[in-house]
Amino acid sequence: MAKNESTGKKVAASAAKVLKDPKASKDAKTAAASALTQSKSKEVTSAKAASAAGRVMKDPKASKEAKSAAASALTQKKK
Repeated sequence: MAKNESTGKKVAASAAKVLKDPKASKDAKTAAASALTQSKSKEVTSAKAASAAGRVMKDPKASKEAKSAAASALTQKKK
């Protein structure tokens, strides 16, 4: 069942910053890509992207933008 959520403009901008950041982790970029994909579509977060987003949320070194994108990706995870 798809959730009726989508990534907002502020989170999409944060996700774009993460994708452009050469220092961002692979997990952060995976979560950001998932969140950004969902800004204009009804896609849902895959299990792989949700797992990466979870690791980003637990990472004390992750940036505010990375955590924002990860949170959005987790919100849009398939139940």
